[in-house]
Amino acid sequence: MSNKTNIDELRQKIDQIDEALLDAINQRIQLAAEIGRAKEGDGQSIYRPDREAQIFERLGKKNTGPLDAASIRSIFREIISAARAAEGPIKVGVLGPRGTYSEQAALSVFGQQIEIVEASSIKEVFRLTESGEASFGVVPVENSTEGGINVTLDLLVDSPLAICNEAELRISHNLLGKTEDHEPLQISGHEQALAQCRNWLEDNYPGITQVAVASNAEAARLASIDPSVWAVASESAASVYGLNLVAKGIEDLRGNTTRFLILSKEGVKASGKDKTSLVVANSDKAGALLSLLEPLATAGISMTRIESRPMKSQLWRYVFFIDIQGHADDPKVSETLQRLQSESAFFRVLGSYPRSS
Repeated sequence: MSNKTNIDELRQKIDQIDEALLDAINQRIQLAAEIGRAKEGDGQSIYRPDREAQIFERLGKKNTGPLDAASIRSIFREIISAARAAEGPIKVGVLGPRGTYSEQAALSVFGQQIEIVEASSIKEVFRLTESGEASFGVVPVENSTEGGINVTLDLLVDSPLAICNEAELRISHNLLGKTEDHEPLQISGHEQALAQCRNWLEDNYPGITQVAVASNAEAARLASIDPSVWAVASESAASVYGLNLVAKGIEDLRGNTTRFLILSKEGVKASGKDKTSLVVANSDKAGALLSLLEPLATAGISMTRIESRPMKSQLWRYVFFIDIQGHADDPKVSETLQRLQSESAFFRVLGSYPRSS
């Protein structure tokens, strides 16, 4: 048998598999549409992060290769996104304009079949989601290099929204410009991005004015209309705004990662691998912080993060943002949260949701 004959036979088999896949996917979409019609009757949300986490977990266990886990998630995320779209439209609020890392985070969670609602600020993302103009909001909450995103943390304290999911996005910053014929007079970017590239910018463009703007995508937009302005932004922003990639991967630390929260008006059920976020304020009595943390140790519940922020209403008082493993509906976690609340001057569960893989 010639190589050409063998290749032709393999391609015929691939065509047959493709057709079978197409039929199976369309059947899945039709079933999803039926579920959507059933949900309309009892007011259930189209987006179920707990259910989707369970799907990815089950498929990951059944996968025998050669596809890796990341590829499985990527393929089925888009299938699920198309199935969700068959149930009904989903609007997701993100920090705009187009080309931000927040938009990338939204697509990594929801897939491509969503309607992006651009917001001018993180505060505006909260407002759009609270008002219902967006069904969900995506906001950055912490960066592995620069720590917590203070505006997000402050807004979480008083917002009625719940955290329903999270996403971790590897951040690689780039220097973009309309032209490379001459050095820029100004380099713009979000304040976090400029901070994450501080050493590289000082080493390579000393003395060039750095200007913080609302987002990296806004910096790219400005660079697209003014050749004297260069931007710290993503490669996707370069494509959106027609900019040249002057330098790639200019972040000071490799592995730079930002964690994003997905906000909703509704909480989610337990997926089996969950995280609970809460915000608490300790009382004035001695050992108050220890009394807040002791119930977690006693119950054997792992605390994955704690961060403090000043209370806006009281001078020299602080609130603590705490992440723990487990869902608030788990009996052990529920009992421990009740103990924590009894020890706190202020207490609020921000949400229980699937842990990012």
